[in-house]
Amino acid sequence: MESTVETLSPTRVRLAIEVPFAELEPSLKRAYKQIGSQVTIPGFRKGKVPNVVIDQRVGRGTILSEAVQGAIPEQLLAAVRQHEVRTIGRPSVEITDFGDGQPLKFTAEVDVRPELTLPELGGLEVTVETVAVTDEAIDEQVEALRGRFGTLSGVERPARQGDFVQLDLAATVDGVEVPGGTATNLSHEVGSNQLLPGLDETVEGMSAGESTTFTSTLVAGEFSDREAEVTVTVRTVKERELPPLDDDFAQLASEFDTLEELRSDIATRLARVHRRQQLVQARDRALDALAEAADVPVPEGVLSDEVESRRKSLVDRIESAGLTLADFLAADEKTEEDLTNDLTGAASKAIRSQLLLDAIADAEEIGVSDDEFTAEVVHRAQHAGIPPQQYYDQLVQAGLTTSIAVEVRRNKALLAVLERITVKDEGGAVLTLEELRGGVEAGEDHFGHNHD
Repeated sequence: MESTVETLSPTRVRLAIEVPFAELEPSLKRAYKQIGSQVTIPGFRKGKVPNVVIDQRVGRGTILSEAVQGAIPEQLLAAVRQHEVRTIGRPSVEITDFGDGQPLKFTAEVDVRPELTLPELGGLEVTVETVAVTDEAIDEQVEALRGRFGTLSGVERPARQGDFVQLDLAATVDGVEVPGGTATNLSHEVGSNQLLPGLDETVEGMSAGESTTFTSTLVAGEFSDREAEVTVTVRTVKERELPPLDDDFAQLASEFDTLEELRSDIATRLARVHRRQQLVQARDRALDALAEAADVPVPEGVLSDEVESRRKSLVDRIESAGLTLADFLAADEKTEEDLTNDLTGAASKAIRSQLLLDAIADAEEIGVSDDEFTAEVVHRAQHAGIPPQQYYDQLVQAGLTTSIAVEVRRNKALLAVLERITVKDEGGAVLTLEELRGGVEAGEDHFGHNHD
């Protein structure tokens, strides 16, 4: 086998490969064996049909085609190793010349990892938002907790904001009942805006037993964007009575004895959330700055595949919710072009981050130990709610063990970045990695690096 490599761009090469016909002999034997095991010819047992008979029955061309398809991946891999090409993505193969008894000539264009010049990590500085746990934020959390322990009691008055009502709904468009547009005894909080547009404004001021009709624009289904006439009947009106804010409430709603202890715990939790947000900001902004400084190009083939994968995943989620892509785009007031641009931007960012972290891992000679790999599998199995061995077996069957190791390696590279850069808040205070990681619970020290 002879091969040459031509650089087409910083992220793509073309390999030209020539394989003498004699080197195709192993592939020819496999082709005859595979096809011979599939054909049924009177007088011969399967797998025992002579090659000349197979040629007569299925044609020599079929055998050659099968042999070539089996040989190309092997020869391409050999050429990649010969030239030390760091490929990513799927190759685009074109057979340029081949005939029976003649050399196989083909080309393969494939995306490659770009050579990156990494900046000095110690000279990088990023700014994150300042952590500020206010009394208002604590009050909001306390009120939310208080609401969970509230009780509902019926009232003989019109509904108002914050009340809970039991409703019957029936929607029609031009006199035709909307599929799925009828509901009975539906519980709804007035002012939550969780149901139809215009419903809350209509129900507010209505009393139990009253009915009325209002117009609302539908956002999904076959009548999407059409105006519907909606009849609403209020069955009951209930107000929520909240428990008094005192030590008894703290004991009812938590493990704490006093309201002050409860508020202190909420403050600690909010601070942890803010630290987690700062850690994510530090991660994202550091990767953005590094990607810009290193001028990370995005391989077009890999980008195209990633955009298509993300689009398919999005469509699957939308359809599982009983909607169509058109419904989704209409609700977000976006076009197909907007969606493609969004997906392309997110995919580009993710790929740049991955290439950057791989390059940092190479430069730092970062590896993944068996213990680190096992810990990651156990962590993911716990989140999936299945035994670690079962989770690992599923990874093996799906061929995903290597991808898990890659994820761990990138997380270690990201940690190396955060250990060396300078992170400041908006007030100029320097934040250590230990402080930033204060928002990460034990066992959750994982940095998502998809960056989208």
